[in-house]
Amino acid sequence: MKTFTHVIKDPVGLHARPAADFVTFAKTISSEIRLECAGKSADAKRLMQVMAMGAGCGSQLTVTVSGETEQSDCSVVESYMKDHV
Repeated sequence: MKTFTHVIKDPVGLHARPAADFVTFAKTISSEIRLECAGKSADAKRLMQVMAMGAGCGSQLTVTVSGETEQSDCSVVESYMKDHV
């Protein structure tokens, strides 16, 4: 299991379009990806769970990646989030 934190920079937070884009990306990763924010948790591959977190701009996410290829997957997820979320 690999974990990192990320502060959301997108002005609208992780809602609607940014959430849908992230979930679409997450589904391409073979590892399990969990997001945690302000006591709420979500499977990153489930749009309604991600949106229900209510993670706005400036919120800190804890991202956990687990699976057989977690090392490389974690790097890819972290890079995506730095560029898009």
